[in-house]
Amino acid sequence: MGTRWSAQFHFEPGLDVDRVGAELGSAVATVDAQMSNWREDSDLARLNRAAPGQWVDVPAELAHVLDRALGIGRDTGNAFNIGVGALAGAWGFGPGRGDTSAGAPGGGAAPVLQGALDIDVANRRARRNAEIALDLCGIAKGFGVDALGRVLGRHGIASWLVGIDGEMRARGRKPDGTPWAIAIEAPGFERRAAMGVIELEDAAVATSGDYRHWRDTDAGRIAHTMDPRTGEPVRNGVASVTVLAQDCMDADAHATALLVLGEHAGRAWAERRGLDMLMLVRGEGGIIRTIATGVFAAWARAGAD
Repeated sequence: MGTRWSAQFHFEPGLDVDRVGAELGSAVATVDAQMSNWREDSDLARLNRAAPGQWVDVPAELAHVLDRALGIGRDTGNAFNIGVGALAGAWGFGPGRGDTSAGAPGGGAAPVLQGALDIDVANRRARRNAEIALDLCGIAKGFGVDALGRVLGRHGIASWLVGIDGEMRARGRKPDGTPWAIAIEAPGFERRAAMGVIELEDAAVATSGDYRHWRDTDAGRIAHTMDPRTGEPVRNGVASVTVLAQDCMDADAHATALLVLGEHAGRAWAERRGLDMLMLVRGEGGIIRTIATGVFAAWARAGAD
């Protein structure tokens, strides 16, 4: 997935740590082999190459992720849409990098996937009903984090923190009774720094932002998140969105959707669903404003201590 994974865990004597490490690596490799749009031999790439209308056998994990992605897309009014593969490539952020030096490549909005993609979870198959390029970058890392956690759970490990890049999930507390501490990154383009710390216990956290993967064009700076409703990179002033959830797959996808929805619609959506969200918005002179719901509201009021 073009990044690093990590696992920290506390265990009882007698655990075969080398075996656990091998299984953790295998879990991440499996997700990459199934869901990468950068690998020509992935199951997702095979689905993308199939003729429209043709059912394609897919692994159970991929069928599950595709089905959940469709559900979140429906729930967010198409703000989350895995059919943005062609858009990402046209704007220079996919495997087939486009030339954005002259500005917008055009192409219009991404198709609404209801009707354009069918998922048969029970029979582990999927079909595209239109020429769409599926891209799971907004949900696969989160699923990968959950897969790491499942490995540790199978070995009876009750205290752990796993992550892929900035997506993290924790179980239990450390042996000294303290929760896992997770830094919230400041949305800086030039250097990485923490703006605060949250405590994580039996929960997952994911962040989507404009400051990790971006490029400068003649038309200005653009980031990698596509707004499927406009067919262009998101340009709504939102620097990052962090979401807490029970599993990292949902946290990952919801963070992407809220970044697309923007300051007002995103806050309203999070409040209606009781979501724990921290949104950082760029203002005049680079000043960052904070919009917070759920547990993040108290965290923000306390000054991110």
